[in-house]
Amino acid sequence: MSDARKRSSTEPLERLVGRADAAEPPMKRPAAVTMGAVLVVLRVLGGAIWLLALGANWRTVLADELDVVTVDADTLNASLAIIVVPGAVILLVELVLAWLIFLGVNWARILVMIFATLSISGSFAAWWAGDQELHLDFTLVTLALDILVMLALSSRAARAYARRPRRGAA
Repeated sequence: MSDARKRSSTEPLERLVGRADAAEPPMKRPAAVTMGAVLVVLRVLGGAIWLLALGANWRTVLADELDVVTVDADTLNASLAIIVVPGAVILLVELVLAWLIFLGVNWARILVMIFATLSISGSFAAWWAGDQELHLDFTLVTLALDILVMLALSSRAARAYARRPRRGAA
C-alpha cells in the first residue's frame, strides 16, 4: 500500500537533511495579517476618539456618573490625567504591536489576541452583570473590532506567517 504522506526513497540527501546555506523562500504576507494589523490600528483610532470625547465631556461625566457637582480646575485636570495618560500609553503600545504584527512577530500577535480576548470577556461580563449596555455608538463597534482582530490573527495563514523560518534564526 502506498501512502501519499510517506517520503520517497529516492529523495536527494540535500532535501532530506537540509542544507545550511539553503534559505527558505520568502513567504508572502497573508491578507489575514494585514487585516489584523489594520483592525488593531482602527481599534487604536477608536480608543483615541474615546479619550478625546472623554476629555471634552469630563466635567459632565463627573457630574452624571459620580454625582460630583463642584470641582476645582486642578482636581478636574488631575483626575482626567489619571485616566488619559495611561490610556494614551496603552494606545501607543497597541500601535507598536500593530506594526510588529504587520512584520510577522509571533509574540505580538499572541499578545494582541490575549488583549482582545480579555476585552471581549470584560464586555460580556459587564453586560451580564447589567453594568453595561451594548450600544452602536461605541461599545458595539469596539467589541466587533476585537472579534474581527481575533478572527484575523488566529487564522492558519497568520499563524504560519508569524512562525515562519527566518534568516539568521538559529
